[in-house]
Amino acid sequence: MTTKHLPVRLEAVIFDWAGTLVDFGSFAPTRVFVDAFSEFGMTVSLQQARGPMGMGKWDHIRTLCNDAGIAAQYRERFGRTPTDEDVTAIYERFLPMQIEKVARYSAPIPGAADVLRTLRGQGLKLGSCSGYPASVMRHVRERAEPEGIRLDCVVASDEVPRARPAPAMALHNVVALGLADVAGCVKVDDTTPGIEEGRRAGMWTVGLLLSGNAAGLSLEAFLALDEAGREAARQRARVELAAAGPHYLIDTIADLPAVLAQIDARLQAGERPQQS
Repeated sequence: MTTKHLPVRLEAVIFDWAGTLVDFGSFAPTRVFVDAFSEFGMTVSLQQARGPMGMGKWDHIRTLCNDAGIAAQYRERFGRTPTDEDVTAIYERFLPMQIEKVARYSAPIPGAADVLRTLRGQGLKLGSCSGYPASVMRHVRERAEPEGIRLDCVVASDEVPRARPAPAMALHNVVALGLADVAGCVKVDDTTPGIEEGRRAGMWTVGLLLSGNAAGLSLEAFLALDEAGREAARQRARVELAAAGPHYLIDTIADLPAVLAQIDARLQAGERPQQS
């Protein structure tokens, strides 16, 4: 029996959180990264802070510290290139700042609660994972769940041995939700590491162009754009997300149900995510 003859149905959608379900523009982590580095005498722009978005937060800080310009600032102030111990010191300053501020930015993205309700009504299981550690995710959930953002499984970056772009968080969802086949899962994310995570896990992947880190737009800025402005933002995001090879690209989670219908049809036709 060949793989294409194995029966597979659409079973689950695994969501990212910031920039996907909550926090339009993914501002909570980026702004706090800027603030945390400033406390160590370093200037990090919002654009630089967005670069490694999607990774676990310690790895995110390590990647920023590997940047030549940021490392040079650190050497000028402390006389050495940032070590892993230095990264941990920045992370330990970042974490309480993130916990303090994250709920402020974690309003649901328009349409997210309705989409989750629709998918649950179709019998799909709803998983999730995040670059946030569990201590931060607790505050995100407390903010979002009363407004309809409830998932069957939530996996934080410090609850697996290796976070994004490795597949562990996505695969943890597969096990916890009792799913039959990774090919029946769809990973939805607004970052390159998050899409790569889904690809590495053998899932269909859907990238978000306008609600997340790639576009970096606040909800107010997004709503103020005319169609030409939105298309320019889409193109910038397409270029960034293309490296991870998403199967689909949509503007926001509100556009997801139509894509899931296409994926289900492709599964019934014998297609699998690993083949495209």
